[in-house]
Amino acid sequence: MIGLKKDWDIEDAAPQCTLEDYKGAEARWCPGCGDHAVLSAVQRVARDLQLPPERTVVVSGIGCSSRFPHYMKTYGFHGLHGRAFPVACGIRSRRPDLHVFLVTGDGDCCAIGTAHWIHAIRYNMRITALLLDNNIYGLTKMQTSPTTRLGEKSNTHPQGSFFVPLNPVSITLGIPNASFVAQTIDWNPPHLYATIKAAAEHPGTSFVRVLQRCPHFTAHVFAPAQDNHDQVLVMRHADGIPVDETVRKLLPNQVDHDPADLAAARAMADREDVYPVGLFYRKGDAQRYDEATAAGLGRTPREKVAALDRLLDRFQV
Repeated sequence: MIGLKKDWDIEDAAPQCTLEDYKGAEARWCPGCGDHAVLSAVQRVARDLQLPPERTVVVSGIGCSSRFPHYMKTYGFHGLHGRAFPVACGIRSRRPDLHVFLVTGDGDCCAIGTAHWIHAIRYNMRITALLLDNNIYGLTKMQTSPTTRLGEKSNTHPQGSFFVPLNPVSITLGIPNASFVAQTIDWNPPHLYATIKAAAEHPGTSFVRVLQRCPHFTAHVFAPAQDNHDQVLVMRHADGIPVDETVRKLLPNQVDHDPADLAAARAMADREDVYPVGLFYRKGDAQRYDEATAAGLGRTPREKVAALDRLLDRFQV
């Protein structure tokens, strides 16, 4: 019957976010910098997962990659050098409703931020952590970083670095309670996107090392792998990073790897003859510290005061 509520009550469709909803200020990285590809992939992932911009936050430290929050139209926190992980953990503990992306560089994460990186992996709070590794301090103009290769010349080691570099993947796989460890490359957008998307969907801390080109200072580092696709080894598995037809054609060097096998993951990460890309390891039931820190978030101010009084009464003499 015309006029009844069911005839004219139309349910509003949920608004759909587009790429423009995630694009912030114009990125000012150098032309050809791999950071551009990572930014584009994160924006596409946010759109495809329909992450509300007002409930998404990007955290960073200091460095070229750490300018990321300025280029996302979401909440952002551009923190101190090496302090991206504790800031992200703090946000996650108090605002479990937010989607937290963390972007850091090889200097920011693997030098001054090392202790925070290690403990954040152990805490396994729901954070998507992207390490953009170009093997150099780029923002401060070419100093040796913890991942700079042996013999590479820089302003701090003009005769060539004499330190064996850190392997961020191997280190992360050695941290107790690590739950998602992956590696990808910036010059293959399909694999980059698939890896970041899988990381964003992981319930704990997902650690993704992105081998990232710096055209100004370390353009030669990853050039051989770009020219010779056999130098990139794609790890494939039903529980790993999806490998579509485009990736199969461009990166034909592939191997089966079960991400539930930690020993195999560590052996794969230590390989120096190729760049392994894909999911090294995933542990879905790892403990999550943010589940513990969420206790009490729903309490009223009166309940919080009462709880504090009970705690202080324990110290009464």
